[in-house]
Amino acid sequence: MQKEIVAIHRFLSGQAFYALLLSTALAMAMWFGRVFISLNLAIYRNLIWNLILAWLPYIFSFFAAGLHRLFPRYWWLLIVPGGLWLAFFPNAPYIVTDFLHLAERPHVPLWYDILLLATFSWTGIFLAVVSLRTMQEIVRSYLGSLLSWMFVGAALGLSGLGIYLGRFQRWNSWDLLTHPKTILKDIAIPLINPLNNIGFFAFTVLFTAFLLVCYLTFTSVHRGDRPESDG
Repeated sequence: MQKEIVAIHRFLSGQAFYALLLSTALAMAMWFGRVFISLNLAIYRNLIWNLILAWLPYIFSFFAAGLHRLFPRYWWLLIVPGGLWLAFFPNAPYIVTDFLHLAERPHVPLWYDILLLATFSWTGIFLAVVSLRTMQEIVRSYLGSLLSWMFVGAALGLSGLGIYLGRFQRWNSWDLLTHPKTILKDIAIPLINPLNNIGFFAFTVLFTAFLLVCYLTFTSVHRGDRPESDG
């Protein structure tokens, strides 16, 4: 029993579960602190929902990692959690765009709201990076290092696109199932008329670059923590 507990603890640590839980707890504590100061539940309430959605790709990657660990030969078991992870992945870094709602409001200092949004954004980016790292390691185990990095690039590019569709077109991840044709139309129009949709390309490319830098920064620190004997 003790060995099982240790194994579970190591698995959770490997998935950065405790750090993510701590970051989420801080974000929630700051939100409740704001409610206590302002006596207003409405302001920034959307952050709670967005944080819940940000946890979904991490949960799907968590299940994928567990299945891969238990049944490494049965790659097809990863199709469903992998597909759900990819569909919901943009929800994690999406919280960064909530800075659009930043404004000076009565009873709460502006610096507090800046820190509040930064904490939620940090947690979302953290969730995105950890879940992507988990999925990359799974892809690496099957297809090798080069294709795993191509997978990272594709996932981040689709995430940048997904965040644009979520913020400006107001689409959600589940709309991929309910309104796939309309979403494809919203993507096709800028591609057909690129000169009239510079913002579409600028946002997608810059947000993809931002996420890539975040990912490389996190993963380089992670590799730096490994002993030299691990290669």
